[in-house]
Amino acid sequence: MTVTAIVLAAGQGSRFRAEAGADQDKLLAPCVGLDGVTRPVIEQVLVNLPAAVVERWVVTLPERTDVIRLAEAYGCQVLTLCSAGMGESLAAAVAASDNAEGWLVVLGDMPFIQASSIEQVIQGLSREGIRVPVQAGRYGHPVAFGGDFGPGLMALTGDRGARSLFTQADVTQVPVNDPGVLWDVDVPALLNYR
Repeated sequence: MTVTAIVLAAGQGSRFRAEAGADQDKLLAPCVGLDGVTRPVIEQVLVNLPAAVVERWVVTLPERTDVIRLAEAYGCQVLTLCSAGMGESLAAAVAASDNAEGWLVVLGDMPFIQASSIEQVIQGLSREGIRVPVQAGRYGHPVAFGGDFGPGLMALTGDRGARSLFTQADVTQVPVNDPGVLWDVDVPALLNYR
């Protein structure tokens, strides 16, 4: 099955800005990646996507020109919108890539996910399945959705994510040894992975 990645990068990052300054975009904040190289957060996310994920979309705000430039440099298609939240962004990206056999929902502020964890999540995805990584008993990201969930994903609105769809499927929990699946950069202190 060919899985299309949707990188959600249209949030305002208000908690990060409250601590770092109103002009600071967490997606562009420098952080040291798993490979020891310092890059912006969104670039670390794109670097960590495994080669098996060929089709990639980044959803972001029209004014985030540096994010758009990085996304295009990594071969991603870009969807710009002024989003009311995660649900709306996800619905728009699924609609734009509705020929996909499945989707991998990646958060643009999670720069420390191992590529091997992503590969485990997408491996064995079926049209009617949902696969989610589990670290220390907690659901993490990214989450993979089979093609049958297209209509449900496109019906999402506002800031509600796709967790509501979990009740409509036999969700496969994928155990991983990867704290990165739970690590989002909501505040500047979380830019340093330990």
